Amino acid sequence: MPDTTRPLAGQVALVAGGTRGGGRGVAVELGAAGATVYVTGRSSAASGGSEMARPETVEETAALVTAAGGVGIAVRVDHSRPEEVRALVERIRADHGGRLDVLVNGVWGGDPLTDWEHPLWEQDLDTGLRLLHQAVETHIVTSRYALPLLVDGGRGLVVEVTDGNTARYRGSFFYDLAKSSVIRLAVGQAAELRPHGVAAVALTPGFLRSEAVLDHFGVTEATWRDGVAQDEHFAFSETPAFLGRAVVALAADPQVLRRSGRALSTWELAREFGFTDADGSRPDWGAHWAEALETEHGPLGDPL
Repeated sequence: MPDTTRPLAGQVALVAGGTRGGGRGVAVELGAAGATVYVTGRSSAASGGSEMARPETVEETAALVTAAGGVGIAVRVDHSRPEEVRALVERIRADHGGRLDVLVNGVWGGDPLTDWEHPLWEQDLDTGLRLLHQAVETHIVTSRYALPLLVDGGRGLVVEVTDGNTARYRGSFFYDLAKSSVIRLAVGQAAELRPHGVAAVALTPGFLRSEAVLDHFGVTEATWRDGVAQDEHFAFSETPAFLGRAVVALAADPQVLRRSGRALSTWELAREFGFTDADGSRPDWGAHWAEALETEHGPLGDPL
C-alpha cells in the first residue's frame, strides 16, 4: 500500500534556485514527501555568495531537506553558465541511473536589478537585459540539459515558478517581461513534452513570506503578524511551504498531464487538493485581491 505521507519516495528532483524563498520551500516539501532533492544556486557556504547579498546557502537548504525526511544534495551552480548546468545534469544521470522526476525552474535573482520607479525609456538598458538573462535565460539553459532525463523516463513534471498567473501588468517593464516569459516557457515545454508523458506548468505563489520579505517588515516567521500593522495585505500572505506543497500535490497527481501548459496558483491548487500552509491555514491571495485590491488596482487579469 503506498505511503500517502511520502508520495514521492524514491523520486529525484532538481530545484534550480533553491537557496531561499520559494525555491527553499519547494525543496523542503519535496524532501518531506520522500524525494531526493538536488538544491542548486549561487550562494554556497563553500564558495561564497551572490549579488543577492543574502546569508542563505544551498547547503542550508539541503540540510533542511534531509531533516524533513528526504535526501538533500547541495550543488553550487550558476545556471547562466551552460557548462555548469551540463555538469550538474551529468552528475544526476550518473548518481541515479538517468532518473529525474521533477524539475523546478525557480532561478530568479532579479530583486537588485528591478527598477520599480521608471518607465522603460528611463531605465538602464544593461541592467534590464541582465535581469532577463538571469531570470529567463537561466530557465532555458536548465531545461535544455535536464529535459532529456525526464523524456527518457517517460514521465515527470516541470514547474516554472513565476509571479502571477494572469495577463495583468506587474508594474515594471523588465520584471513583467521576465515573469510573463516564464509562463510561455511552460507553455512551450508542455507542447513539446506531452508526447513523452511529461507535464510542464507555470506556478505562482501569492504574497510570499520569503526571508527577504520578513526582513523588510522587521519580523520573523514566528512574529510575522506584527508586520500587518505596516501593510494590511500582509495578513493574507503565505509561507514558501505553501508553494512547496502545491508542487508536491502536482508531482504526486497521476493525472498531472491534464494541467500541462497551464499557469496555476497556490491558492487554487490548495482548494482542489486540500493542502494547507505550514500553520494549518489556507491563504487565498486571489480571493483577497478580488475583495480588497481590485477596485484600486483593477482585476488580476485574464488567466493565461
